[in-house]
Amino acid sequence: MNPHDLSTTARNTWCPGCGNFSILNAMRSVLARMDEEGFPVENTVLVSGIGCHGKIVDYLDVNSFYSIHGRTIPVATGIKLANPDLNVICFSGDGDSLAEGLDHLIFAAKRNIDITLILHDNRVYGLTTGQYTPTSPTGFRGKSTPDGSIERPLNPLDLMLSAGATFIARGYSHGIEQLQSLFKEAILHKGFSFVDVLQVCVSYFNMYESYNRRTYSVEGNDAASFDQARNIIRRWSYDDSESQIPLGKFYQIDAPRFDQAYSQTKPLLARGDKIGSKLESFI
Repeated sequence: MNPHDLSTTARNTWCPGCGNFSILNAMRSVLARMDEEGFPVENTVLVSGIGCHGKIVDYLDVNSFYSIHGRTIPVATGIKLANPDLNVICFSGDGDSLAEGLDHLIFAAKRNIDITLILHDNRVYGLTTGQYTPTSPTGFRGKSTPDGSIERPLNPLDLMLSAGATFIARGYSHGIEQLQSLFKEAILHKGFSFVDVLQVCVSYFNMYESYNRRTYSVEGNDAASFDQARNIIRRWSYDDSESQIPLGKFYQIDAPRFDQAYSQTKPLLARGDKIGSKLESFI
């Protein structure tokens, strides 16, 4: 399949230079390539949230669902449980998933449900013109914090590692080849996949110069090691320091999945049998 076959006629309204273009182009190429490799695009469902990122589903000719603010994961969970054979991919912003939807994000990781979440992490509420988010650095000056935010940022990868996600990675919107590789691995991974993309908002928090200077790709790490992943993830805390920022796949393991356990218990539920023993291995 030609990636252009997945384009739509919707007019793109992102700002020129927006990092969302890289995510869109990378995902379009990945889905087209996977279609050729035996993963039909008809078996993929995209779920988006509220924010500039949400318009990505308008520009991809793929089955999709618009959720409300912070609720991409409940929708994606319902779709996956209803039809476990589908590839379910969520697109969400740092405000969307780390503020309004934080509880859902944590429980998706804890349950290790087989969905992929792509976090468009521009570290600002771009759609509403410049308020700080959970990943904005301390001192961020925006519409809601003209004197600078006094809050410390979250490290979403550290949170996901602690919560139980089984695939964790970080990409950057100036590295489309790496994004393609990470997206494909995340989608094919069986379990909850979390890819944090440093997706620059040129209008309200232009970090291109800083990221170009400070990002680097991690090589030779043991992705099955929790301790190694934690050490790499904590090299940068999303603050406003001059720390180097690692990119790449940091963590990947196999573990029991919520959708597996749920599928196994459905026949028992229909018969009214006790399900405790079936869930024991998952819990």
